[in-house]
Amino acid sequence: MRLNSLITKLSLIVGIGVSVPLWATGAMAAERVVLKYSVLRQSVSVAELTTLAETGETSRSLRRYLRLAGKQPEEVRQTLTEEAQVNVVLVDRGLNNPIGDTVLDQVGEAIYPPSGEASREALRSALVLSASDDDRISLIEVIQNYPTDEVVVDGDRLVAAYGQLQAIQERFGGLLEGGLEGVFDNIQF
Repeated sequence: MRLNSLITKLSLIVGIGVSVPLWATGAMAAERVVLKYSVLRQSVSVAELTTLAETGETSRSLRRYLRLAGKQPEEVRQTLTEEAQVNVVLVDRGLNNPIGDTVLDQVGEAIYPPSGEASREALRSALVLSASDDDRISLIEVIQNYPTDEVVVDGDRLVAAYGQLQAIQERFGGLLEGGLEGVFDNIQF
């Protein structure tokens, strides 16, 4: 299932830190990503992750982390740059209702600011901002647009969140049509 692929891809990025300021908007954006998976924990800059996404080149620390995690740089690059064609209005509506809140809460247990607070709002903001300029969402854009200095991606929790999201999608799939469902179904990891 594509949602499973999304969760797997997000898990892959868990220990990677990324730092790219949003100069055009002047908005706060993540500078570092802390990837956690099992006993592995690595912080890398958004710039390092962006370089991997854009060129396929890896820094020494990122290359070491990927090797320890058993992941190939090209596989991670594809995960970071895979785009989902979405309608920003539908994404915004889909994330601003009780079902969207539930989805954000579940994913927010795996992708969150270091403080653990305002996870729902931060995710919503990152997703909508990512879609706002071109009606597309990619994982690297979500990381770049995450509105805190640092974001934690916990791979172990991401797997658990996937199971819960899958149950939500099965129960409410028709209500998500054209909004969140499109986001999850079009991103393949």
